[in-house]
Amino acid sequence: MSQPVEVDVVIVGGGLAGLAAARRLDRAGVEWLLVEASDRIGGRVATDVIDGWHLDRGFQTINTAYPLLPALVDVDALDMRYFTSGVLVRRGSSLHRLENPLREPLTTTKTLLSGVGSLADRLKFAALATRCATVPAAKLLDMPEITTQEMLRNAGLSHRMIEEVLRPFFSGVFGDRSLDTSSHVAAMTLRSFTRGRLGVPSAGMAALPAAIAGPLPFPQLLIGARTLSLGRGMVVTEAGEIHCRAIIVATDPLHASELLGGRIARPDVHGLTTFYFGAPRAPIDEPILLLDGDRREIIANTVVMSNAAPEYAPGGMSLIAATVVGVSAPSSASETVIRVELSRIYGVPTDDWQLLEVISMPYALPAARVPQSRLRKPVALGDGLFVAGDHRDSPSIQGALAGGWRTAGAVLSALGAHVGV
Repeated sequence: MSQPVEVDVVIVGGGLAGLAAARRLDRAGVEWLLVEASDRIGGRVATDVIDGWHLDRGFQTINTAYPLLPALVDVDALDMRYFTSGVLVRRGSSLHRLENPLREPLTTTKTLLSGVGSLADRLKFAALATRCATVPAAKLLDMPEITTQEMLRNAGLSHRMIEEVLRPFFSGVFGDRSLDTSSHVAAMTLRSFTRGRLGVPSAGMAALPAAIAGPLPFPQLLIGARTLSLGRGMVVTEAGEIHCRAIIVATDPLHASELLGGRIARPDVHGLTTFYFGAPRAPIDEPILLLDGDRREIIANTVVMSNAAPEYAPGGMSLIAATVVGVSAPSSASETVIRVELSRIYGVPTDDWQLLEVISMPYALPAARVPQSRLRKPVALGDGLFVAGDHRDSPSIQGALAGGWRTAGAVLSALGAHVGV
């Protein structure tokens, strides 16, 4: 493999952060090169297509309220398939609905008669979610930073509401059952969930990084080139040395820490595991997230993917995803437990479901404990080194995109006197 020996900026890592950085540098007319170790772009956002099944690398969605999304992709061109707004909560023998308060007013009979928490709980949660959705983002980040659990308690929500609904919901979003995640992260998450729609591209989540990379000149994306080391003004790959004026490290946080030789602290990360099952019929007809309100704390959430996106399953079949917090090695014992739990949550037998894949993501999300510095950690490390990723912003697709975009801006500022931007 041949590669340029000198460019203005080298981006190490072809995930969402690296691609967002490349887009901004490319628009500015800066000479850049992206180096990706694997055989594809997208990082943690990927889709495996196996015998007609579309299996994303864990349950992931695109939220239309992510602020940076429209600057990088045409969402309509992704051919989105959307989930129902709100969740269903399994409690005992019944499923109870909790609606998005901005899309389903609390005065409707369906919401008032919901068995999720007390009426006071639902009103208080609606007030919290509406406040997060309508207050300017800067004011949300000016509020005292506490844990997510403290934020929920301070909102007056009951122990039952937190344990049966909000702990399973947030644990699936953050990979954090303890709810130690920063309240700033939780507030911004509620903001986007309440304001936007959740969905997946018909072709799978891999369509998102492909769309972001679409306008980029392909020869500047070096795929399958592992970075061995970094030096001042130099990146050493398996194919040789690349000299540059700036380096953006946009790998996952653990590899970033290793490559940068301790210039950033080795961060804690949360793992998630997704069990994918194929079924001859859908256990429910609605494309909606189900939570376990019985406090079993095994499955954080589950959803029938093909109810939203029929393209995810072969004709006449249904695809069910179940997310577990932590890393779970595939085994007959774990499969049996998950089948039993899914049968309880959906209220149907699962004996004829086929286990398609178990996808463990040990680096699914960086931990976002207090403090988070208004979700903006430093990206310029000195000596022409920069770092990008959701571990520098917020643990989400938006955080990865914003992190890459912001880091590219810092690089442009550093090189501005020389490149005329």
